[in-house]
Amino acid sequence: MDEDKNKNVAEADADINEHAKPDFSATTTSTSLHNDTSGNRSTDDGAAAKPPAPAKVLSPEETRTAFQTFVIMASLCAALFIAALDITIVATALPTITARFHSDAGYTWIGSAYLLTNAASIPSWGKFSDIWGRKPIILLAAGVFFVGSVLAATSINISMLIAARAIQGTGGGGLTVLVNICVGDLFSPRNRGKYLGIVAIVWATASGLGPILGGVFTEKVTWRWCFYINLPITGTVIIVLSLFLHLDNPRTPVWDGLKAVDWIGTITITAGTLMFLLGLEFGGVTHPWSSATVICLIVFGLFIIGLFVINEWKFAKYPITPIRLFSKRSNVAAIGVCFFHGLVFMSASYYLPLYFQSVLGATPLLSGVYLLPWALSFSIASYFTGIVIKATGKYMPMLYSGVIIMILGFGLYIDLPVSRSFAKIILYQIVAGIGAGPIFNTPLVALQAMVEPRDIATATSTFFFARILSAAISVVIGNVVFENEMQKKRSALVAALGPDVGRELTGDSDIANVRLINDLPPAQQHAARLAFWQSLRTMWIMYVALAGVILAVSLFMVQQKLSTQHVTAKTGLKAEEENRKTDMAEKKNGEANDPEKA
Repeated sequence: MDEDKNKNVAEADADINEHAKPDFSATTTSTSLHNDTSGNRSTDDGAAAKPPAPAKVLSPEETRTAFQTFVIMASLCAALFIAALDITIVATALPTITARFHSDAGYTWIGSAYLLTNAASIPSWGKFSDIWGRKPIILLAAGVFFVGSVLAATSINISMLIAARAIQGTGGGGLTVLVNICVGDLFSPRNRGKYLGIVAIVWATASGLGPILGGVFTEKVTWRWCFYINLPITGTVIIVLSLFLHLDNPRTPVWDGLKAVDWIGTITITAGTLMFLLGLEFGGVTHPWSSATVICLIVFGLFIIGLFVINEWKFAKYPITPIRLFSKRSNVAAIGVCFFHGLVFMSASYYLPLYFQSVLGATPLLSGVYLLPWALSFSIASYFTGIVIKATGKYMPMLYSGVIIMILGFGLYIDLPVSRSFAKIILYQIVAGIGAGPIFNTPLVALQAMVEPRDIATATSTFFFARILSAAISVVIGNVVFENEMQKKRSALVAALGPDVGRELTGDSDIANVRLINDLPPAQQHAARLAFWQSLRTMWIMYVALAGVILAVSLFMVQQKLSTQHVTAKTGLKAEEENRKTDMAEKKNGEANDPEKA
């Protein structure tokens, strides 16, 4: 009898201990469990032990020390800095580089090679990180960028330099998108805005410093330092991220991952993007817009991009851009806001320096200095927006206010003076920058909050692909409007400046011939500067109208609750297969009614 009683007590104790075991299977970033370890239990009726206290969900930041967060963000920002820096650092070095290699074609292709491969590679990088994990792929992107920088710095001819810039662009595209994907994985939706604001500051700073550093290196040392500067920074980034960046790593075997890649999607989006952008690059520069070369590149580029969409929709097992991203109106609107913001935003970075040089007579280096009010105000406004979003959990008020101020700021550009009036020049740029800043990353905050964790990478890649594409289109449409206006003034300029100078300032290479204005007599200078000012004024009117489109598109976005809790995105082939099965089940059963369906 006593033995049976002791046996029953032992079994009860075992059962109690089994139930008291904590469950670590939660998908949140971390949990803190408080279990009763006193060993006290009821001996009167053999009742079960007191249940454990509810798990405390910690924010992602609470799982790391402040020092770890600082080191990780500093490394990510350094990676983004060099990727952004290489877009503009060669601008002031191009005349020296092309003269060194005796190549006029290099003037265009040294910059274009980076931008083309940057844009074409962005959609694929996000999906690669879903298959192999964020950390291995961002390290790979940094490695590709490092190799491209070494080759560019040691180039012995123009062909080698252009090829090196293409390699750099591929790595730079990966760094750009993966930094933002990692921020999405590291921080909760509520806190994400602050860190994306820091990212925006880094981007703006690098873009503003690029021409200045390029000029200093070219004049004081050698143009090769435009690329040598990347090596210590990239090497440090690789080492630090290897040690401190801890995100989900599925350890996918290389061969298994390669078999899972959507190669048809990768090839079609890369080829289609390159053809389309090459058509825009050639149009009106190396070939007339009406030429068969330009028309075929643009038409077939769009056709191949259409094939990419069909492949992603119907055939891809693990699509680069899942069509489900576009199933909600707010998602489409967020990407639309990004696209039209890119159209308007790029115009300031590209055409304000043209205004400074053609109308005000500034040197290329000084025009970069004149652009600082725009870059600084934009950076500060973007960071302040992130702070407000973290404090309030709301992003739509900042988005609406930013769009309205941006419309006002670009409207003021129409009134930019024909002579040097620094009060207007500085004030107008500050207003435009304060408006553009809140719109830079707010749509990304919204998009990442509206998609499921499994879609963070592909949504972010799509977002940045829209931004890069819009930047390329912006330069083209702005140039078309400007050229058309200059053509209208051709006869007047030929009469005032003479046939040779008049044709050079109103032809396809008028922007490249801006420096000729400074060599003209004062009366002729005024006529030329007035023509450029009037043509730019018409162009600014178009960009104001495009800024108005941002407001219209933003009306289709909705406020999403920004949670302070964070679900870690799972990567790897197992997660990809689970996502595929989930999609198949949703298609088979029909998704629940969603008022936001487009």
